[in-house]
Amino acid sequence: MANRRCLQLLNRRVSALFSANPPLHTLSTPLPLSTHEPLKALVSKSTLIFSPNWSAQTRHFSSDQNEGVDDSEDDDDDDEDDEVGYSSDDGSLSKGGGSKREYTPEEMAAEAAGIGYKVVGPLETTDGVFKPYEPVFAVIQIGSYQFKVSNGDSIFTERLKFCEVNDKLILNKVLLVGTSSQTMIGRPIVPDATVHAVVEEHALDAKVLIFKKKRRKNYRRTKGHRQELTKLRIIDIQGIQKPEPVVTEKPSKTHGKKPEKVAVAA
Repeated sequence: MANRRCLQLLNRRVSALFSANPPLHTLSTPLPLSTHEPLKALVSKSTLIFSPNWSAQTRHFSSDQNEGVDDSEDDDDDDEDDEVGYSSDDGSLSKGGGSKREYTPEEMAAEAAGIGYKVVGPLETTDGVFKPYEPVFAVIQIGSYQFKVSNGDSIFTERLKFCEVNDKLILNKVLLVGTSSQTMIGRPIVPDATVHAVVEEHALDAKVLIFKKKRRKNYRRTKGHRQELTKLRIIDIQGIQKPEPVVTEKPSKTHGKKPEKVAVAA
């Protein structure tokens, strides 16, 4: 009885290994068993049915069932990322891998007015840039910075867009205007008060070093930065009555001369 059970189990294992579709049941015709014959003889007499296609059918294992679909989607995402880039000047999104954004005249005027200036045009030869000093001062705002200026002063601001060297600007965010006799304070801007300026140059500020360190982590980073600047020359302040220059006459040299001493003969 024990030999019969062992033989049935052996047939199941062998048929499952060598057949394409391993059966779940035992052989239909059980082998005749006798208690006198040994187990080796019974195994040699048993006939096993082999499937002709068991070696040709191979199974491929994959870690991801949707591998092909994901690859195509990733390729599409990479193509979309390549199409979109950032421009170098203003950091706005633009297609074409970093090409500059094109502004319309209305957009340029609106963005410049938000900063606090208006581009008039190039400087002409007939314009008098260097004028005599006038006792008038003004406090203007350009971007997020405020400056106290007078006629003939030069200031450095952050890089102004849409203007080139020798362009005339109108600074329209005037917070305060004053002279030696009166002062006008805006709420927040003085109406009808403007400051005229000329762009002298676009330059770079001194280098600033940025050093980062994390102790006990072997982390040290050093970077440098040079801020872009624009130099402006103030040529005129309008919007307030300017006092007339007072001319003071210098005393003549002959008026204060001392009488010369004359030697008297003894």
